[in-house]
Amino acid sequence: MGLTCAETLLRNRVKEKLGWTITLGRSANLTKPINGRAPCHYCGPCERGCTTHSYFNAAFTTVPDALKTGDCTLISNAMVYKVLMDSDRNRARGLLYIDRVTRQPKEIYGRVVILCAQALESARILFNSANTQYPSGLANSSGALGHYLMDHLWVAGGATGEFPELAEKPALSAPHRPNGIYVVRFRNPHGGPSYPKFLRGYGFQGGGGTTFKWRAPGFGEAYKRGLLDPVTTVHLSGFGECLPRWDNYVELDPNVVDAFGIPALRIHMTFGENEHAMIPDMAESAVQMMEAAGARNIRPFTVPDRVPGKGIHEVGVARMGSDAKRSVLNQFQQTHDVKNLFVMDGSCFTSSACQNPTLTIMALAVRSCDYLMGEMKRGNI
Repeated sequence: MGLTCAETLLRNRVKEKLGWTITLGRSANLTKPINGRAPCHYCGPCERGCTTHSYFNAAFTTVPDALKTGDCTLISNAMVYKVLMDSDRNRARGLLYIDRVTRQPKEIYGRVVILCAQALESARILFNSANTQYPSGLANSSGALGHYLMDHLWVAGGATGEFPELAEKPALSAPHRPNGIYVVRFRNPHGGPSYPKFLRGYGFQGGGGTTFKWRAPGFGEAYKRGLLDPVTTVHLSGFGECLPRWDNYVELDPNVVDAFGIPALRIHMTFGENEHAMIPDMAESAVQMMEAAGARNIRPFTVPDRVPGKGIHEVGVARMGSDAKRSVLNQFQQTHDVKNLFVMDGSCFTSSACQNPTLTIMALAVRSCDYLMGEMKRGNI
């Protein structure tokens, strides 16, 4: 998928003058036919669904593929409450869930239990599965369950610039493309020079094209005429890494249950000094890139009071590690305490990095499933 003229200009001049890399952001859309799914035809509103199945999501791809094998049963409207245990053998034997329609509790059993409910939900399930052997939460002998919660420092700083020499015909949505551009992290790169203001760093997501001049001056007819004057802009918004801290954690709320009677989480999280130190730098570096590209009417922005939860990229509450006394999972997302219990979502992360976490979650899940299948064939699980 190609860049717009303004994005190409920005990429080339930033690389030439600053040495930073701008590329097309990753997307989950096909560019050629695969397994009966058509290539993306750039209609635009991917969030509304995809009739051609060009856009990857579980409903179009992995779930149908699993159902076709005949070895998968899909149970809809199931709100998992807790993991059921065989305490005599310290093994998970299934799940208790609440039917969302009937509100009745039901049980399902299996040789292995894999939680992949999203980091916070998986942690809630483990906390709600506490028993006499694991009174502070299932598989929580380390006490680390729920701790080291991370979320991206989302759109906390950046800038927008105009490129009037590239303006042509305005459009409501430009470009009709399912993704934007990405500025690869340039602060504290691996093997590169360190940056003194903070640890780790941030990347930028953004994009640009020619649109209507929404900031046109005047009212009525004057505004309408000005609106049709095309303006080409590029915007950049920073996504910063959140460092893992023990003090950022979740626990069960003793006084709150959800609509299904399941105890809810209480969340304790703030961004620390390191995250806040990135915010002004996001705006400054975004302006540097706009100036390098020759943009006009550059408008930087910062959100100094940005709070966690905006990125919705929660990770880290059942971290992996080699030391069972300090972590919940091993390198294959298998709980240290219960050998046939796995957690294959973002819970295992020990760092949030600055990129969106989905591809990493998927890669780790594939790796862990490969390990699990091998262990089951060998009779170890």
